[in-house]
Amino acid sequence: MPIATPCLSTDGLGRLVRAAAAIVAFVIVTADARAEEPVSKVVFGCKDDKTIDATFYADRVDLMLSDGRSLSLPQAMSGSGIRYANAAETFVFWSKGDTAFVTEGADEAETYSDCVTK
Repeated sequence: MPIATPCLSTDGLGRLVRAAAAIVAFVIVTADARAEEPVSKVVFGCKDDKTIDATFYADRVDLMLSDGRSLSLPQAMSGSGIRYANAAETFVFWSKGDTAFVTEGADEAETYSDCVTK
């Protein structure tokens, strides 16, 4: 016995696909827009006339260092303060209150020290 299946015309199917794609695109754009809203922007003045411009987001920080480098780091585990690190943990930005510092390399050398909000 044949089974009856609902059938959409090619035009009806095309409209349905376009509507679904529009809904998915709207959801993605809306979620991305909310995720990209900065929580705060801070400029730190550090030892040796170095500076760090930090733009904090819900799950990451974007840094502009006075030596010309720019980095985006995800939030990482921290016992105190807010810690951000690359996957290899060879670059770590740590902020607590109005202070911050940066460590780099396997030996965790502090390359930006005594940083305080300006």
